[in-house]
Amino acid sequence: MVVKTAFRVIEIVELFAREKQPLALSEMARLLEMPVSSCLGLIRTLEEQGYMYETGRRQGYYPTGRLLAMAQIIAAHDPVLDRVRPALEELRDGARETVLFGRFRDPNTVVYLEVLSAPQSIRYSAESGETRPAYANSMGRALLSTLAPEARRKLLEATRLAPLTDATLITAEAIEQELERSPVRGWYGNLGESIPDLVGLAWPLRIGGEAYAISVAGPRYRLEPRIDDVAAMLRAACLAIEHKG
Repeated sequence: MVVKTAFRVIEIVELFAREKQPLALSEMARLLEMPVSSCLGLIRTLEEQGYMYETGRRQGYYPTGRLLAMAQIIAAHDPVLDRVRPALEELRDGARETVLFGRFRDPNTVVYLEVLSAPQSIRYSAESGETRPAYANSMGRALLSTLAPEARRKLLEATRLAPLTDATLITAEAIEQELERSPVRGWYGNLGESIPDLVGLAWPLRIGGEAYAISVAGPRYRLEPRIDDVAAMLRAACLAIEHKG
């Protein structure tokens, strides 16, 4: 269930992240496809709470630094990310590819909780909070492996397995076979199934009894020849996190 007012506030924050400039009230209302009166009410509330200010008379509104300050405080005290971040950074530095940490948002969807970008200019890019379909995603497959076989079979059979590329596995049977092979070879993969030239490999782990997964993703030409070496680093990172008190 989506609470409309809360959703609108999030839309306003994301709008400024996209536009990167002050916006007039009428422009905000147009871009958000909402009545000017409703937009004004939200902006006034944010302004009163110190999250928004008017840059000048008739010059538009822009978020204050309070938004960043609150976000930094929240991020600095995330108990899960606090535990995993050192291992993620070590993995990113060792693999020199983008490292992602996440979990199920729902049985069909993974959400990225942390993304550490590769140092190279050509790299896989994503942001924390982004979601992906589990069936065609290396992290999603690692998480699917943590489900009971019967529950997973029913889930896959009920999911629309649409092809995202020519390589996407689009039957429950094919995905199950892939999941059976994965622990034997030491990684759960996505070899061009979501983006043609992208390779992702992942491994599951548990924190406080909950299932999470870490993945490493990068250009196929660079990552595929190193899969076994990077997979060993990935498994070591997962093990280190699980054993961390």
